[in-house]
Amino acid sequence: MRKLTALVLTLLLLFGLISCQKPLTPSEQSSEVNIVAENDIIILFTSDVHSAVDSGWTYSGIDVIRRELIKKGNKVVLVDNGDSVQGEVLATMTDGEAIIKLMNAVGYDIAIMGNHEFDYGMDKFFELVEMADFPYISCNFNRQGEPVFESYVIKEIGGVKLAFVGITTPWTLKSSTPKYFMDDRGNYIYGFMQGDDGKSLYSAVQKAVDDARAEGADYVIAMAHLGNEAELSPYTYADILSNTTGIDALVDGHSHDTDRVEMKNKAGETVYRIACGTKLEAVGYVRITPEGEIATGLYRWQNSENAVLVLGLESYLNKAIADAKNELSKALSQVVAKSNVDLLINDPGTGVRLVRNQETAIGNLCADAFRYVSGADIAFANGGGVRNDILKGDITKEDILKVHPFGNMLCVCEATGQEILDALEFSASAWPSETGGWICPSGISYEIHTYIPSGVVRDENGMFVKVDGEYRVKNVLVGGQSLDLNKTYTLAAHNYMLQNMGDGYTMFTDNVYTQDCVMIDNQVLITYITEGLKGVIGEEYAEPQGRITFVEEQP
Repeated sequence: MRKLTALVLTLLLLFGLISCQKPLTPSEQSSEVNIVAENDIIILFTSDVHSAVDSGWTYSGIDVIRRELIKKGNKVVLVDNGDSVQGEVLATMTDGEAIIKLMNAVGYDIAIMGNHEFDYGMDKFFELVEMADFPYISCNFNRQGEPVFESYVIKEIGGVKLAFVGITTPWTLKSSTPKYFMDDRGNYIYGFMQGDDGKSLYSAVQKAVDDARAEGADYVIAMAHLGNEAELSPYTYADILSNTTGIDALVDGHSHDTDRVEMKNKAGETVYRIACGTKLEAVGYVRITPEGEIATGLYRWQNSENAVLVLGLESYLNKAIADAKNELSKALSQVVAKSNVDLLINDPGTGVRLVRNQETAIGNLCADAFRYVSGADIAFANGGGVRNDILKGDITKEDILKVHPFGNMLCVCEATGQEILDALEFSASAWPSETGGWICPSGISYEIHTYIPSGVVRDENGMFVKVDGEYRVKNVLVGGQSLDLNKTYTLAAHNYMLQNMGDGYTMFTDNVYTQDCVMIDNQVLITYITEGLKGVIGEEYAEPQGRITFVEEQP
């Protein structure tokens, strides 16, 4: 039965499900594949792969789709719209290098950077660019006003000149690590034509398009990492297209959506926009016929198993992916630091878990990592997200991965002193019972007066509503100063707690985010240990550091 299913799916892939020379309406967007076209120019694109080599089509599936299109007489260009080198273990453990090697093996023609291409620091980003066998382009990424890359690339295919213009969202400055874009004095030296209500970006895009047209481009394809959410304004794809002319189609990323849209540009001309989701759930395409008609679509894989295994797809990439996984085991065993002390989540004498209702050295370490990388005033790590010990001696990347295995993302929001106090009270409300939402703090210290009954009110789902009565948490200090309930502080934690109300923390969801999903949590910890601590966890983490004091009797 499995072989029959694979055969049917393979036939559907090879012969196609629909034929369409016009972008589909939203109600039609569940339709899938057309691989039967001939003699067309086809731009295949991926976006937000996030190093997911085992999901969706996989890179092997991209190779198969491309070869089938070429076999039928089509001319194919393969491009990527960013956020490829970060996300899952293979990327994290190799600082993105394994993904660049796979992209080289697939044979990408062009790429742009997303916000997460910078997760390993600016120096490493440029190393990855040098490793790539394909060019990175951007019309708006600049260093002190000077462009870092070419704004566009023109490829001549069968006498037709295609221009590809690269655009990366200026919000990268808050959805990546800000200090990576600064000099040693904290001044921004890298930017993305941000500010001016979007006009600087629109002008940069328009100049690139105009220059490409002047060079003879017959079609202009914008490769973008912009997205569609309202909070991304004034830098959404719609903002760009409605304020420019000359773009024929925009292939997009960042929002992980699969929307296919027709809209009017500044001159009232139709432009096509399409995105392809995340983790290779779909491969997008723009098709240009010999008659000049443009169509967009998706080769989807709506299945929890990866396409290569289900369909039995044959590709030379299968071996490349297998080799990458073998390399992963070497990367996991790589020694990246050492510890002079044991950092434990359990009491060594009794085996009782401490990290979910006591201050611990390992909890302090994890919270300090969030504060170090973000530069925030205060940082929280949740005890339920600290999953393993770090023992005295050599520390491998696998050791760190085991501490933070969930892949949560560092965020920073502005929070009032009152919101911070409410969060601390919510954390302390279950004590002495354990809770996954127990706060491991950095940059802040406080007392928990355990003789006071908890006044926390939760809704029927266990989410924080308010504090009704006296607070257990008292004498809160931030940087040695008393917490000001009316003051605004910067608070670092991960998206699970701050944005997604994980463990019931509802007080931060509507706050202003100065850094938004900047870096995966295990990479945060690696960065702090290797850079902030210079590769050695010292005696300062031999014991808890007195950030939480329990007061069991009324003074």
